[in-house]
Amino acid sequence: MPQVNLPYIPEYITVHLGKPDQPAENVQVSFIDYIKNVASSEIYPTWPETAIRSNIYAQISYALNRIYTEWYRSKGYNFDITNSTQFDQAYVPGREIFSNISEIVDDIFNDYVAKQGSVEPYFTQYCNGTTSTCPGLSQWGTVDLAKQGYTPYGILQNYYGNDINIIQNAPVQSIEESYPGVPLRFSTTGNEVRTIQLQLNRIGKNFPSIPNISSTDGTFGYTTEKAVKEFQRIFDLTPDGIVGKATWYKIKNIYNNVKKLSELSSEGVKLEDVTNLYPSILKEGSTGNFVSVVQYYINVIGYFNQAIPLIPIDGFYGPKTKDAVLQFQKFYGLKEDGIVGKVTWYKLQEIYNGILKTLPVGYEGARAEVYPGYILKKGMEDRNVQDLQTYLNVIAKHNPAIPKTEVTGYFGDKTQNAVKAFQENYGLNVTGVVGPITWYKIAKTHDELLDLSE
Repeated sequence: MPQVNLPYIPEYITVHLGKPDQPAENVQVSFIDYIKNVASSEIYPTWPETAIRSNIYAQISYALNRIYTEWYRSKGYNFDITNSTQFDQAYVPGREIFSNISEIVDDIFNDYVAKQGSVEPYFTQYCNGTTSTCPGLSQWGTVDLAKQGYTPYGILQNYYGNDINIIQNAPVQSIEESYPGVPLRFSTTGNEVRTIQLQLNRIGKNFPSIPNISSTDGTFGYTTEKAVKEFQRIFDLTPDGIVGKATWYKIKNIYNNVKKLSELSSEGVKLEDVTNLYPSILKEGSTGNFVSVVQYYINVIGYFNQAIPLIPIDGFYGPKTKDAVLQFQKFYGLKEDGIVGKVTWYKLQEIYNGILKTLPVGYEGARAEVYPGYILKKGMEDRNVQDLQTYLNVIAKHNPAIPKTEVTGYFGDKTQNAVKAFQENYGLNVTGVVGPITWYKIAKTHDELLDLSE
């Protein structure tokens, strides 16, 4: 079942003690202490509790919006928020924290405001309502509404509209930068690839020369590469079709702008846009097709690198798989935890694809080629599809349940039907697309049948 990548409450937030471009110290502070400081700096502890709560909800959501959109990091800064009230919220290092404000923050620090139908923390713009005014919440105005009997939710609705929700008890965890840690390029697959596909498609509505990516399935194919290159051309980046850190954050920055995620008029991010098609992590005890994919990559890499042990491709993440992952991480300078998170996932693909570039045809006498490194599916046309059709036809001679298909190099309906029949007969997920495990099983079956016929 797909996982949903909902916002988290960060353990820590990095605050720049000045305006964005002003040289100043960055301080890292726990998120809960940050909100206590902001609330104690901006509102009065003598205000009615409902007014205090509504203001704290706005302060929490404002800060979370800055973190969720990576507003400053996407612009090249190394902090999450500033303490300049011209740009953000007041934060005064070492200031006194009021006890009643501290207690309220303890109660609601992991609650935030979101628009109905959206998942991201809403940009809860606010001002004091006396010396400065703005389209959002008036801090002093909340006091008058509280005295009229408004609840905190009612006060927030008064300023931000009736179509808001308060998301409660969001989980707290360490927040990493969204960049996956290695460049994304042709043939890589994963949740981060799907993220840039969705974001490029939305940016393309404002910049029509960017090709639409019809299948946002997390596979970095030719259309995605073309869209990345055109985006890079428009925004003066090297048009190499590779999403490195600079391109990643430029895409995020432009996406934030066209979606207005840091404005009151935000389009919002829908639940389906943050649904993970791939598992976030694989670890000891995990099972399934994605574990088999990891094991396949490990084995191909291990064939050429004796530091990486070979393991069974059985779809079970047991001690042998964990040890192989640890050895892979150690050899390639990654965090050694035996867990396949996004950095290890993309590094496996990167090393695997690097091997493909130097691999001779039919290495070690294998009759079938090694998996080409990218998913084959309906509509594609190349030499690897032609090889796939050849292998399927050999299998079809021995197994009448597999229909024959013409060897044209074009992945049409007949090829898709043959793939589905193979997957059904050999205990694989019936998808009609060919990833590493289906390719591996087809190639292995093909070679075994050739050996029998000799």
